[in-house]
Amino acid sequence: MRRSTRWAAGFTLIELVVTVAIVGLLASVAVPLVEVTAQRNKEFQLRSALRQIRGALDEHKQAVDEGRVRARTGGSGYPARLSDLVQGVTDVSGPAGARIHFLRRLPRDPFERDLSLSAEETWGLRAYGSPPDAPTEGEDVYDVYSRSERVGLNGQPYREW
Repeated sequence: MRRSTRWAAGFTLIELVVTVAIVGLLASVAVPLVEVTAQRNKEFQLRSALRQIRGALDEHKQAVDEGRVRARTGGSGYPARLSDLVQGVTDVSGPAGARIHFLRRLPRDPFERDLSLSAEETWGLRAYGSPPDAPTEGEDVYDVYSRSERVGLNGQPYREW
């Protein structure tokens, strides 16, 4: 009489526990990488938005210096509001009714969590006469900065970018 041993098909409890442990370990390594990647993406968006807005502010100032845009009396040559960059300003050197637009749309601060704010309200504003280490709003918009209290991956606070 010959006895054959037959193994039941399937996995043992130990094999399942080891597999779950390995998957859990891989997930615990992947989650921080995903978070860093998301933060890096937001930082890229912040850099891009700051470049766009600051470039448009400089173009507005250059247009005033060239006489294409009428400067306000006693003004610095920078726009009174960020929305002026999108809405446009009158081109005094062009045909009647011509306007110069410096931005198609105003980007939002990607670190602003309040979605009810307009794009203009998401930025901190610095007036021309305001010191760089203590920016304050004023009659014009010389510079913008993030109002986020967070610190970037490079160790520098976003509001100092």
